[in-house]
Amino acid sequence: MRKCAVIVCVAGQMAFAQAPQKLTLKDAAALALKNHPQVLAAENDVGYANEQIVENRAAYYPTIDADITGSVANHDARIGAGFLTDSRVFNRFGDGIAVSQLITDVGRTPNLVASARLNAQASSQTYQATRFGVLLQVNRAYYDALHARAVVKVAEETVSARQLLYDQVNALAKNKLKSDLDASFADVNVAEAKLLLLRAQDAMQSAEAELSRALGSDQPLHYDLVDEPLQPSPPAKADDLVAQAMSNRPELAGLKFSSEAAYKFAEAEKDLARPTVSLVGTAGYIPYIVQLTTQPIPSEYGAAAVNVRIPVFNGHLFSARRDAAHYRALAADQHLRDQQERIARDVRVAWASAQTAFQRIDVTAQYLRQASLAQELAQGRYQLGLSSIVELTQAQLSLTQAEIENLSAKYDYQSQYAALQFAIGLLR
Repeated sequence: MRKCAVIVCVAGQMAFAQAPQKLTLKDAAALALKNHPQVLAAENDVGYANEQIVENRAAYYPTIDADITGSVANHDARIGAGFLTDSRVFNRFGDGIAVSQLITDVGRTPNLVASARLNAQASSQTYQATRFGVLLQVNRAYYDALHARAVVKVAEETVSARQLLYDQVNALAKNKLKSDLDASFADVNVAEAKLLLLRAQDAMQSAEAELSRALGSDQPLHYDLVDEPLQPSPPAKADDLVAQAMSNRPELAGLKFSSEAAYKFAEAEKDLARPTVSLVGTAGYIPYIVQLTTQPIPSEYGAAAVNVRIPVFNGHLFSARRDAAHYRALAADQHLRDQQERIARDVRVAWASAQTAFQRIDVTAQYLRQASLAQELAQGRYQLGLSSIVELTQAQLSLTQAEIENLSAKYDYQSQYAALQFAIGLLR
């Protein structure tokens, strides 16, 4: 007895340890935002965009290079080919530094920095939009999984009820109290219920795979999903929702920043044709040199200069870059306008779908009540011998369809409400 008790206790502990963990929609959203590769990629894009600000701002600071040079050459030789340079070559070893500082490029660097900063802000908004998109995927997948599991439960109950009817009718048929035709109809009814269960189980596995993907995982789902309360009814009109979407959607904010960044970059490209003023300097020490002339070369050197670069002609390169950047800025404006129209349409479509889904809940609830009543009456009539089994099986089929429709209406509205919240930029 003691051994049996220990075995039962260990089995109970194993069953407790293997019980699936409960998962709420809030928990699922947190997991997705932490693990989903789209969110992580968007976060890295923000980091990249911020580094572009530092990269463009580097022109404000001096450039300092350290050089260590040693050379061996044949005496009195001269360089005979290549770019114009000091033609003299000689044995030497030296070290020094060269400093270059941009004084002004007539606004190009400030415009490049401003463009990079605006692009970084646009990238930040894209990151938010990616988060909202992932949350929408999680909401839809979560409600689809709940729906699929509920349909499986209905299918299992349907199989159980029809199997019970078949056992009763079959026993009566063996005792010649019911016809073999009734038993055959009841058997067909059981087979239909089993097919329904197989389809429901397949749909459940697909829904759980979609939820695993939405959570940013490639592993099978092992969670006990917690049902969510029904959301309130959608607003009566869509106009106010469109206005909310225009102010809330991060996609629009991101495109606005991108448009401003494009215009700043166009200004920077325009500045290419303007002069650039730079300060350059160099200094160093030559501890070893072969003196080739009677006048000794100093072992220390230093020089400074101001250089003004004035573009004259480069095959229309700068004008082409300026015009290309301007066209890109104009295209950014149109992309913003197109997104505004898309969002306004999406809000109205999501609102209409949510309204229809909410109305379906009452209709399917009434359908379920009537189907339940019809099934009870049909079963009573059949037991009293006042109707055939065809009427009863038809009533059972209608009840099953009503239960599935009622579940579909509930979870479809939950999903449509999440889509509406996403459309107006309030899905968090």
